[in-house]
Amino acid sequence: MRRFAQAVLLVLIGLGLLQTSLFTELYLRYVKEGMRPLLIASGALLLLLGTTEAWSAWRGVRRGRAGHGHENVPGQDHGHENVPGHGHGREDGRGLSEDREHGQGHGHDHAGVPRVAWLLFLPALSLLFYAPPALGSFTAAREAPKVVAVVEEDGFEPLPATSPLPITLTDFTQRVQQDTGRAIEGRTVRMTGFVTPADGGDGWYLTRILLSCCAADAQSVKVRVYGVEAPAADTWVTVTGTWHPGGTLGTESAPVALDARGVEKVERPTNGYTDALPIGS
Repeated sequence: MRRFAQAVLLVLIGLGLLQTSLFTELYLRYVKEGMRPLLIASGALLLLLGTTEAWSAWRGVRRGRAGHGHENVPGQDHGHENVPGHGHGREDGRGLSEDREHGQGHGHDHAGVPRVAWLLFLPALSLLFYAPPALGSFTAAREAPKVVAVVEEDGFEPLPATSPLPITLTDFTQRVQQDTGRAIEGRTVRMTGFVTPADGGDGWYLTRILLSCCAADAQSVKVRVYGVEAPAADTWVTVTGTWHPGGTLGTESAPVALDARGVEKVERPTNGYTDALPIGS
């Protein structure tokens, strides 16, 4: 029974990985896009291992049943009835070696599966029938914003004349706190992310969650939004507005914040774990 349970578990996990990564985009809730080939290969390997283990266990059971078929054949001499020490002379008619042979020598596996082990089937079944929700405001509200990379002073190129200017949250953060040329001052910008409530004070956060490898190492980048009432948490929106003055623009004293002029609800992008330009840009 234990071998069959192990085989079924391997098959379920393999099928779940293949369904998630081969036929849907749900795998993007857990890992980066570049991990897809590895997920497909892992699912195929687990499926192969599971079917191989099930076939091996089934053959072992068949051999065990075939081995029992000759024990009571009339006139057949098994050649060990009078062997000293074999254990048939005990009052209960059974020896320790016989017990071991019955459990091991005839292909039987009488060891049951521990009850707690059946819980391992829950995550395997969830891959097939229920996809956990993507990371969102609950995660972002409980961690500090991601520290954006430092850009050399001469590394900032002139901003396009487009208005409103499509920009990512990371680029906006770098322009506000590192661009001493103050190119972002007075510019109307446009960014897309999801809503994260702010603890106390005015405003709320426009947020993106970024992955280095998988959901376990997720980090967030946030821009505080003022002037517009916050939509429901985890709602994906595109915000248009200008930099919220404060501190010294181009230094870390400048707040990464926006005075919003408009908020438009949008659909969650297929890959929400990237800091991409606004949808439709």
